[in-house]
Amino acid sequence: MNSERWRGIIDIIKVYGLGLVAVIVVSFAWDYLQPKPSLPEYAPDFTLIDVDGQRHQLSQYQGQTVVINFWASWCGPCVAEMPDFALYSSEHPDVVFLGLAAERSQSDAVSTAERLGVEYPIIMAGNVANDYDITTLPTTVFVTPEGRVKQVAVGGMSYRALAAAVER
Repeated sequence: MNSERWRGIIDIIKVYGLGLVAVIVVSFAWDYLQPKPSLPEYAPDFTLIDVDGQRHQLSQYQGQTVVINFWASWCGPCVAEMPDFALYSSEHPDVVFLGLAAERSQSDAVSTAERLGVEYPIIMAGNVANDYDITTLPTTVFVTPEGRVKQVAVGGMSYRALAAAVER
């Protein structure tokens, strides 16, 4: 090959390499820049009734890991992550999952959860979303068995990311 052709190939590699680096930087920046709720060390307690009429008080789950997922039926990333949450929760009954729906219509929350095979409690979030400083959906709060906020994930989560957050 002549040197001119090699220069062309090197130029192409530079352009694609810089593009790849830019994509990686943007994806990390996006995750880093997502507004995370400002929560105290211990998760704020709440008492809510789920769509089946069952009462749930966060403090009743002391001694268990709790995953609180704030979501809505109109939120694409929320709906995309729900089958993974449903699968993980069915495989790990020792972990408490609470789906807090930021909806105006309970029927929308129920129909979406049923369509996606969600069997963990679906609860209308009400003022709890404000208490937890939720500004972006989906947002998932991981609570330790002692009631501490272990981690907050903003944005959609895959099964693998969910498993890693719970097991961390």
